[in-house]
Amino acid sequence: MILLSDAILAIKSDAQVSIDGEDINQITWHDDNPTNITNEQILAKQTELQADYDAKQYQRDRVYP
Repeated sequence: MILLSDAILAIKSDAQVSIDGEDINQITWHDDNPTNITNEQILAKQTELQADYDAKQYQRDRVYP
């Protein structure tokens, strides 16, 4: 599962946030969100990252002798 923090950091690698209970409405921006990242952008990035992770399941399942 891709966390909200993973999505935020994928958008802005030096973002400083804390999230209470993985709730999109409980994000505290310690850097005042200087690039104005929206909840919609975060959720879209989370979906994108999850799709990429899911698409590579075969790589994680591969077994090497």
